[in-house]
Amino acid sequence: NMVMSFRVSDLQMLLGFVGRSKSGLKHELVTRALQLVQFDCSPEVFKKIKELYETRYAKKSSEVAPPQPQQHRSPEALSIHSSYDRGSTVARTSISTTNIDYPALYGKYLNGLGRLPPKVAKPEVRLVKLPFYTTLDELLKPTELVPQSNEKLQESPCIFALTPRQVELIRNSKYVSLCINHVSFLSRICYTDTSSPQEDQYPPNIAVKVNHNYCSVPGYYPSNKPGVEPKRPCRPINLTHFMYLSAATNRITVTWGNYGKSYSVGLYLVRQMTSAELLQRLKTIGVKHPELCKALVKEKLRLDPDSEIATTGVRVSLICPLVKMRLSVPCRAETCAHLQCFDAVFYLQMNEKKPTWMCPVCDKPAPYDQLIIDGLLSKILTECEDADEIEYLVDGSWCPIRAEKERSCSPQCPILVLGE
Repeated sequence: NMVMSFRVSDLQMLLGFVGRSKSGLKHELVTRALQLVQFDCSPEVFKKIKELYETRYAKKSSEVAPPQPQQHRSPEALSIHSSYDRGSTVARTSISTTNIDYPALYGKYLNGLGRLPPKVAKPEVRLVKLPFYTTLDELLKPTELVPQSNEKLQESPCIFALTPRQVELIRNSKYVSLCINHVSFLSRICYTDTSSPQEDQYPPNIAVKVNHNYCSVPGYYPSNKPGVEPKRPCRPINLTHFMYLSAATNRITVTWGNYGKSYSVGLYLVRQMTSAELLQRLKTIGVKHPELCKALVKEKLRLDPDSEIATTGVRVSLICPLVKMRLSVPCRAETCAHLQCFDAVFYLQMNEKKPTWMCPVCDKPAPYDQLIIDGLLSKILTECEDADEIEYLVDGSWCPIRAEKERSCSPQCPILVLGE
């Protein structure tokens, strides 16, 4: 609140004190100063903020009215008065500083989203990467939601302003057809756990309000199993529609249930990707060379010294297990132990609608950054158009497996060896 009441000269003095840039419009200086208070505030910085604040308001008070006798103020006096400049949506807030417990005030973030970090470096909360979003700016790193009372329902506000560049990115994206490269402002919430990248996870009773408007939070997936509660898909929450795309300050308030678990919230400006764009990227950088795939086949079929039965071949279907259609872009995860592929086109489309990133063959995680296109099977699909199944042999060669009627007409099944 002290920082929000500063004039441009005060903000420039504060930012210059810590060696930060003093250039820019007022809303940019305010945002920079608020980020300083949230993430990099030290006792020296807090002392400087207090000094600037008291200097300004002591001078103002002496000009406006004589000081009131100290004995008439209560020990807990902390009065807050807000007024709005005509034509502006930014509140100028003044606080009476008499008997304020500055060490206690210093012990909390301005926005109520976390405690100040200790002097020693500690691990930060990280969120898992979302393939369908490319992060352009991180406006707020994952920051802990800290209860301000013993109540079960808590509110944590955050105040900031968008830069002209961010506003321009959002405005320009509205004119792009079919929402391709659509730029959005997202909030992501997860457990406060620094051991590994965290998936999005909502706290109980979640509600997010932007500038007096409640945002839509994804609903629940119905459960088909009796006695099992429906599952809520924890996706990023889109805040774009209620943001002020101007120099005005935006206020985001997260309402959440305090039931023992700790959560953190982050704010991001992102560019939304489509399944077609991810497919093109996969075709560009994710194709595994046929010879490498052939070597993998031979490795899979190599005789296990502990086994008495030798594996002479393994069958692979050319039909996608997802849609029961012939494969067009054969794909699997690098971590999968099987040679069977699924179709990348349908896999990406399905995860665009409902992201699970689970392999339809082995039901194990198959995230986007681990997907590969099988170059060998891609070549086989172009050479073998009259069969729905093939068999890999120990030397890396393959032969088509045709229907029973076809095999009765041609008793010998030709073996096709790549490279001959």
